[in-house]
Amino acid sequence: MGLRDKYDFAIQTAKSLRMQGSAEERDGKLYFKGTTQTQEEANKIWDAIKTVPDWRTDIIADIQAIGGPAAAAAPAETTYTVQPGDTLGKIAKHLLGDANAYMEIFNANRDQLSDPDKIKPGQQLKIPQAAKH
Repeated sequence: MGLRDKYDFAIQTAKSLRMQGSAEERDGKLYFKGTTQTQEEANKIWDAIKTVPDWRTDIIADIQAIGGPAAAAAPAETTYTVQPGDTLGKIAKHLLGDANAYMEIFNANRDQLSDPDKIKPGQQLKIPQAAKH
C-alpha cells in the first residue's frame, strides 16, 4: 500500500477544503504542500494527517493559511519533522535557503530545544516564515 492510499483520508479532507497544492509521494515520504483560506482549514488537514499513528515518519508537510482574519493576525508558520541525519543548518538550507538561518529555527523552538546541536528524529519543529528572504 502506498502512502497516498495510507493517507487517503487526509488527501480527501484537503480536497474537500479546496486546499491549493498537492500530496506527492517520493523517497518514501508523502510531501503534503499547499495553502488554505483559513488556519482552521489547515488545522483540519493536520488533524486528518494525524489519524495515522506513524505520520511523523511518513509526512513532510507545508500547509499554510493565506486568507481570512485568522491568517492576517498571525504570521504563517510551517512545521518540519526532523529526519535521521538532519541538522538545524541542513533544515535551514532546505526550507529557508540559508544554512546560517539555523539559529532562527532554534529560537522558534526554544520550548523544546536547549542546544542547536541536539535535535532528534521525529521532533516537530516550527519553521519561522519571517526568516525567508
